[in-house]
Amino acid sequence: MHCIEREPRRTKSEELIHYAQNKKVAQINVELLGLSEDPNLQFLLSGGDLLKVRSSSWKKTRFYKLREDCKTLWYESHKNLRPSNPTCESCFRISNHPTFTVEDIAAVRQGRQTEGLRKYTDEKVEGRAFSILFKSRRKNLDLIASSEVEAKQWISGLEKLMSNMGKLTHQQKTEHWIFNCMRKADKDGNNKMCLKELKSFMRHINIEVDDDYAQLLFEKCDTSKCGYLDGKEIEHFYEILTHREEIDVIYASYAKTGGMMSAEDLRNFLIKEQREAVDLNHALTLINKYEPDDTAKEKKMMTKDGFLMYLHQPEGLIFNPAHKSVYQDMTQPLNHYFISSSHNTYLMEDQLKGPSSTEAYIRALLKSCRCVELDCWDGSDGEPVIYHGYTLTSKILFKDAIKAIKDYAFKTSEYPVILSLENHCSVEQQKIMAQHMISILGSALVTKPLGHQMPTGFPSPEELKGRFVIKGKRLNKLEDSFTTDASTTEDIVSEEEESGDDAKEEDQKPKNKKLKLAKELSDIVIYCKSVHFHGFEDAKDNQGFYEMSSFKEGKALKLAEESANPYIHHNVDKLSRIYPAGLRTDSSNYNPVPLWNAGCQIVALNFQTPCTEMDVHQGRFLPNGLSGYILKPPYLRDRATEFDPVTLTRGPWLQHKAFHIMVISAQQLPKVNKKKSSIVDPLVRVEIYGVNIDVAQKETEHIDNNGFQPMWNATFQFDVYVPELALVRFVVEDYDSTSDNEFVGQYSLPFTSIQCGYHHVPLLNMNGDLLPSACLFVHTMILDEEPQPS
Repeated sequence: MHCIEREPRRTKSEELIHYAQNKKVAQINVELLGLSEDPNLQFLLSGGDLLKVRSSSWKKTRFYKLREDCKTLWYESHKNLRPSNPTCESCFRISNHPTFTVEDIAAVRQGRQTEGLRKYTDEKVEGRAFSILFKSRRKNLDLIASSEVEAKQWISGLEKLMSNMGKLTHQQKTEHWIFNCMRKADKDGNNKMCLKELKSFMRHINIEVDDDYAQLLFEKCDTSKCGYLDGKEIEHFYEILTHREEIDVIYASYAKTGGMMSAEDLRNFLIKEQREAVDLNHALTLINKYEPDDTAKEKKMMTKDGFLMYLHQPEGLIFNPAHKSVYQDMTQPLNHYFISSSHNTYLMEDQLKGPSSTEAYIRALLKSCRCVELDCWDGSDGEPVIYHGYTLTSKILFKDAIKAIKDYAFKTSEYPVILSLENHCSVEQQKIMAQHMISILGSALVTKPLGHQMPTGFPSPEELKGRFVIKGKRLNKLEDSFTTDASTTEDIVSEEEESGDDAKEEDQKPKNKKLKLAKELSDIVIYCKSVHFHGFEDAKDNQGFYEMSSFKEGKALKLAEESANPYIHHNVDKLSRIYPAGLRTDSSNYNPVPLWNAGCQIVALNFQTPCTEMDVHQGRFLPNGLSGYILKPPYLRDRATEFDPVTLTRGPWLQHKAFHIMVISAQQLPKVNKKKSSIVDPLVRVEIYGVNIDVAQKETEHIDNNGFQPMWNATFQFDVYVPELALVRFVVEDYDSTSDNEFVGQYSLPFTSIQCGYHHVPLLNMNGDLLPSACLFVHTMILDEEPQPS
């Protein structure tokens, strides 16, 4: 079979030259990634057959290959013809070939570790099986290699690629990206660039220029006057393209030592602009870490390249690097923390007919979620299942969910995980649920209070490290477990709160439905006993600290708006869980901020849905080492607090700050529309979330046809009165005059985690994953002001 190609067929000699050029391109990329001697990477570049598994009846052999950019994986689908020569680059220039990039991969799992492989394959392929898991909502890629050796080569090669790609500096990522964009534009593969190819390349990198400017730029670089750019001319074009005028201005203002920055110059910059209290040794440390020129480093100088490199490192990003690890006191009672929480965690999509999956638990836990929900029902074969009752969502086994939770609970955070049970099972299957949790989770499961006497308050996240806490119904008071004569003959409890609220909305189930509860399941509910809410006074007078209520979003928001201070008092002593309304069948989310302002700890969102609310949630739990626990401010932990986020009065919470921000520029924004002719018209919006008086947003003008290096130099000022509860969200959109703007990227973080001065702001995609190389460049300043509200 001949290669199928869109370009004119090459002669044999031309094909050999082209093949050699591609090998050279691959070698350049391999060296950049530091993997030139790695045999597994060479194996990936050659490609090979893998069995793709979708179901018991759909198992098909596909050819997979790493492209010469060492970033993109190509694979043959049933819609395309197999190339006769896998090393022939032109064979891969057919449209619609499925591809994905290394940056799309979240993890590579060895063996039959996914639901699909466990369900649809035999144990005998364990050594040959592996799965590629993606960061987005894309389905896992379950694969079987022809031998265990080849499986290990694929796994090792991909893992090394992911690791080394992540270690590239911002400059290296830019060079890698631009080099491969240039190669795409080089249609005839001669490593030269004509004017037409230059314009094509600029569209690839998200810039639209008029013909006159393109001609001018081309002539400026074409010093040989031969009608194309080659070698040093392309390097000159790259320098013009990546030149950062704003960096020149800042650097020149402080480079007072022979045109370069001495350690003293750098220290002056850090003190005056970055507002850092640092000494000369700190400046020398930065020079030693980030200066790429050895001669300058020996002279204790920082060049402009070193300065730019520093601005792309953690010290140069807007997020305070001191907040990247656990820095808060983790010895406070559990209810003194905001806890990252998920609703209907098992769902991958909507609430009516979407798939349920253990992968949903894994994804939530890897994003540091510390409270997951299990909606439990009787299974037909005696094994309890999890799904959204009275809907067409698919079912997963309860025991499989518990196994997945055990395996992934503490990979991102070592702090406790709460298993929130919505129990609809018969007594017999409840006993099985208890057995599974006890046997699978073992000693990590909290089955009795810590210590030897009845506790008077919650243990801390530190005391519960690596432990699982069950939230659910309990037959008796916790105190009863400390008395020898205490017993209960009553085995009836009311159904879970969430079930009752759904009934009111959906009219599918009877109200106040009673449930028989197995003692075995009841006994392992220790610190989170579910009870109905009958008012703040009733809770104060009649409930133990361990008895907690769940609130539907509407009821919770009303309490937070109309009875904020009593709600805060309630949450000083008890836990509250909030969950989305039953009518959110599309898995949309509510605004969590007013509930955090009222001290609610477990504000559960639909993790599977990309949205503004999840962006804000991710920002809230960004600091403190991605632990999933954020210590509430003192005034949300004080029993005598007078704080009210709605009617703000003077108090320790009132710390009026003037937040000045200049949105200077952006770099390497991704295309929203993948068409070559589509260039973004970016604008930036800065949003403030927090107490009512702090909520605000302002945006820049849009820049026409420039997603590569747009520049705004737009200045904004915000008044922030309660900084400890405020969050800042940077949003980049593609402006459209005739319809809604399209999302490009965003970044959210707590106001108290912002660094002052000149900083880059990384951008995340809609799923909350980092956009490689894309960022904003801003200047921030936070000044103390006199308190105003009375």
